[in-house]
Amino acid sequence: SGMKVAITSRSQQAALEAAEKLGSLGSGEVLAIEADVRNADSQNKAVAEVLQKWDKLDVVIANAGLGHFGSIEELTPQQWQETIDTNLTGVFNTVKAAIDPLKSSKGYIITISSLAGTNFFAGGSAYNASKFGLTGFTQAIMLDLRKYGIRVSTIMPGSVSTYFNNHEPGEQDAWKIQIEDIGEMVVDLLRLSPRTLPSKIEVRPTTPPGN
Repeated sequence: SGMKVAITSRSQQAALEAAEKLGSLGSGEVLAIEADVRNADSQNKAVAEVLQKWDKLDVVIANAGLGHFGSIEELTPQQWQETIDTNLTGVFNTVKAAIDPLKSSKGYIITISSLAGTNFFAGGSAYNASKFGLTGFTQAIMLDLRKYGIRVSTIMPGSVSTYFNNHEPGEQDAWKIQIEDIGEMVVDLLRLSPRTLPSKIEVRPTTPPGN
């Protein structure tokens, strides 16, 4: 859509590879930044780098996430902490770093939660907690920030065909939501009139396997 996009990763090489792939799809500039959402200083530096290059920040999409799954009996404190630090505290760090420039631009914050943020399941205690928290966090900051003209939405996908947790997408995932579907949804939100705010969007595959 011709937008300038900064994409971050804990690995500069991974950020560069993603930026190159994204840049090949459109006409906008793409900036690769090494940043760790778990570190507030890192997020502040990432936002500063965007402002230094482009002078403004219009949109923040908090998409970093991971999952450790298993019974509470086997879940380790390290796995719990990594899940919460990335999926929940990481979004807090990202949003805090971006609030002032988003006030200036009357911008948009989009967080990527999950249907696991309202539906619990066995073996999902850490992931459920992080996504329940993220859904609640996003809805609360939506109320905090809309007085500044900042729109805030959370997208809550069900099964998506991604590389999450080392999964290798293939033909067996054709029934799932595809990554371009989520991308199209984000673009649609950005194009929507500022007077209208879909604050929480649940999205799931139309037809689950076996139906």
